[in-house]
Amino acid sequence: MDLHCSAQAAIQKVVQFLEANTKTITTTTEIAQVATISANGDEHIGGLIVQVMERVGKEGVITIKEGRTTEDEIEVTEGMHIDRGYISPYFITDDILPSLETAASALRPLVIIAEDLDGEALTACILNKLHGQLQVVAVKAPGFGDNCKSILGDLAILTTHLSVI
Repeated sequence: MDLHCSAQAAIQKVVQFLEANTKTITTTTEIAQVATISANGDEHIGGLIVQVMERVGKEGVITIKEGRTTEDEIEVTEGMHIDRGYISPYFITDDILPSLETAASALRPLVIIAEDLDGEALTACILNKLHGQLQVVAVKAPGFGDNCKSILGDLAILTTHLSVI
């Protein structure tokens, strides 16, 4: 127990030190300096990060990945991007049957994001889709475990219409 208390005390001291010594960066020059340092001194990459920061803001998410060409490029995705493929354009589960019924009666399209879908609900969804009673599409939920729940929670906030079951 002493080790735990000592660790907690050390964590508090580190947090206090960081809070006391934090410098908020606001100018483009400061952002470029931090971005360049983070890019191992590559001023070109630092400049690209500044351009992206100007477009997405300080609360935006920046993802850097290896491209297929020798050129560096910026791609901005409005809203949220889920890097997963379709499960099928006809999926549904019993857990979200009320959403299916609501969407069908309101003549609203429905997007289902789920880990997996099958069984009778899948059959009902396919029939509704084929008979033109519902526009529905299903995609695999991104991530796993707590990360998946966190992303789905973000989607719920972003859309204000999503139920996380």
